[in-house]
Amino acid sequence: MEKEPALETRCSTDLQDKWIEIQDSLKKKMKIEDDFNWKIPTTEVQNLEEKTENSDSCGAILKYVGGVDLSFSKADPSIACATLVVLDLNTLQVVYEDFSIVKLHTPYIPGFLAFREAPVLLELLEKMKKGSLPFYSQILMVDGNGILHPRGMGLACHLGVLANIPTVGIGKNLHHVDGLNQSRVRQLLAGEGNSSKDVFTLIGDSGSTLGAAMRSTQDASKPIFISVGHRVSLTSAIKIVKLSCRFRVPEPIRLILDPKLAFESMA
Repeated sequence: MEKEPALETRCSTDLQDKWIEIQDSLKKKMKIEDDFNWKIPTTEVQNLEEKTENSDSCGAILKYVGGVDLSFSKADPSIACATLVVLDLNTLQVVYEDFSIVKLHTPYIPGFLAFREAPVLLELLEKMKKGSLPFYSQILMVDGNGILHPRGMGLACHLGVLANIPTVGIGKNLHHVDGLNQSRVRQLLAGEGNSSKDVFTLIGDSGSTLGAAMRSTQDASKPIFISVGHRVSLTSAIKIVKLSCRFRVPEPIRLILDPKLAFESMA
């Protein structure tokens, strides 16, 4: 029996109000500055890796960078493939990969995507952690946004707080947030003296710094959009993304398992 439209609207409103309350609670726990005990590699630091790896004063070198994404079946949009990969930052080779195909029952409401996608991704992270594997991700790139989000709480923030892991949002497109949009960014990229720049800070109409647009490679025609998720600053996030790029999209996101293969394997 189908629900009456008025009942559906009321249920949707009640759910949204509940999610707003949860988002606000998680936002209080969110950190947008560096909160980790490893060092971001540079040429000089990498040469000293063996000396610093076990040094309490210097901290270990960042080595394992993860990436997560959720893709949906074209035949049934309620069927999703959640994927986790972990790369060795030195070689940009995949050292771990896992996926899960699930049926989602949580509705999609714009601005609240994390409530639909985060639980499945959290399960993959928890499964890896329980395996006590040596290459558990030290920082996680999320195919989605962090604070570059209408409510300042995108999937990267939500997942980072719940998993208590540093996270970075990697957006392939820019949606309208605080006055920022694709047209405005194109004007910024084409501005006088900007043709040689590769990183542009994104500041909204409110004056808040929400992320950065980055030309990943010299021949990249489109930027990617980097935003803080949790426990990492924008400056550090940009450095790590730069280290992980061979093409436009950073490798921890680009090398995520093709969902077609995952869906075919379950057929």
